[in-house]
Amino acid sequence: MWRRGALSPAVPLALALLAATGCEGTPDARPEPTAAPSASVARVCAEPAAGPAKAPAGAVTVDPAVTGDLAAKTRSNPPNTTFWLRPGRHRLEPDRYAQVVPKEGNRYLGAPGAVLDGRRTNQYAFGGTARDVTVRHLTVQGFVAPHDEGVVNHDSADGWVIEHATIRDNSGAGLMAGARQQVRASCLRDNGQYGMNAYKAGGRISGLVLEGNEITGNNTDDWERRRPGCGCTGGVKFWAVDGADVRGNWVHDNRGAGLWADTNNNDFRIEDNVLEENDGAALIYETSYNAVIRKNTIRRNNWVEGRRYADRGDSFPYATVYLSESGGEPRIRARTDRIEIHRNVLEDNWSGITLWENADRFCNSPANTSSGDCTLLVEDADRCAQPAIATAPLYADCRWKTQRVDIHGNRFVLDKSVVDCTVKCDRMAVLANYGTYPDWSPYQGERVAEAITLKQHNRWHDNVYVGPWTFVVHDPSRTLDSGQWQGAPYRQDAGSTFRAGDGG
Repeated sequence: MWRRGALSPAVPLALALLAATGCEGTPDARPEPTAAPSASVARVCAEPAAGPAKAPAGAVTVDPAVTGDLAAKTRSNPPNTTFWLRPGRHRLEPDRYAQVVPKEGNRYLGAPGAVLDGRRTNQYAFGGTARDVTVRHLTVQGFVAPHDEGVVNHDSADGWVIEHATIRDNSGAGLMAGARQQVRASCLRDNGQYGMNAYKAGGRISGLVLEGNEITGNNTDDWERRRPGCGCTGGVKFWAVDGADVRGNWVHDNRGAGLWADTNNNDFRIEDNVLEENDGAALIYETSYNAVIRKNTIRRNNWVEGRRYADRGDSFPYATVYLSESGGEPRIRARTDRIEIHRNVLEDNWSGITLWENADRFCNSPANTSSGDCTLLVEDADRCAQPAIATAPLYADCRWKTQRVDIHGNRFVLDKSVVDCTVKCDRMAVLANYGTYPDWSPYQGERVAEAITLKQHNRWHDNVYVGPWTFVVHDPSRTLDSGQWQGAPYRQDAGSTFRAGDGG
């Protein structure tokens, strides 16, 4: 049995359910906001910064009254041209593939009220492979990109800068990403699948910056319902990103996960964000490596999905911060050699942090939902087969491992009356399943469960707990109180404090 897994962006994912008791509540009710975000949060959707009211010196002016003017003037001008879009609704030619194809170094600046509207006709707004393109102060809306594709930077070109932009009400992903892309102070709102899909066909993305944005209401097309278990939704999805700084964003009210790093990501810093009221997990870090997750405010997440799985009788500790087959790996170059989760505040979420490994998920296994992918330690997945996989180094290197996770200095607050639950919303966990598949797997039985629980240097310590927390270890059936969690053989949360009861 395995939980959510990674997948190539267009491949469905199987999701197995574990039997257990349910939880009270309405399965699909979206939570009503109960508190305002902190004053420092990025409120860019309600308060967008205004663009230049006059054309900058040397800029080419684009006329909204002329259909296709932006694309035509882009074609007729050289690279490194600045375009100023006058106030009004700009349109492309009425062809589904009509789009703007920038040249290297082009800059697109919107005047106050400038909107590029796809009119539910055009699939893409900006495409092509030109590098170092800038889009500022422009609203992009009404485009109908297909599933897993994006509207702005459709072809994942490198070096793009997206600032003070509003990308909203599009199908697919509002924005794709390339290497060295910077997305700052922008509103990624109410897009059909993702606010941003950081995916580059045939390559990795490095040096990604996502700073000071508001990312809200995405997955309006509810893809997890249309393709159950697809793992293809959320505020932002990251695939094979090597080096990302995600800071100062307000990620809220997305249908699904807020932030989801999936398949061979590495070297993330996720800090100073407010992650709240997302239907699913605030953060999923899956089959990935080396991250620092610090100083985030994480509240009222996972109320919809956590309750839904509990009501279906799923005993898995479906968490608000979910690490699945992800850990620190010193052999992979990064700014840290572990996953460090510290100085965060988690308040009134559906459960806390779950560290998980699927014993049947490894390179070359039919149960590996990261179809065709292998770990960053093995270049040729075909090597991960008997008899070599049963011995060093492949026994260790052919599987993504949840290891070297350091969880400390956090504050975990739970008031069940706020979350409106009685059971299954109060759990921390470190666990795996019983290995069964395929028949040649060297990881059968309890080997992985024993390793993730006791041998892979996963450690909670010096945290503060307020509320009725429980702890799941080894497998979903083993639930502990704080004393058992701190005692032998687990010896977790040394130096931590516990205050029982609700709220605080």
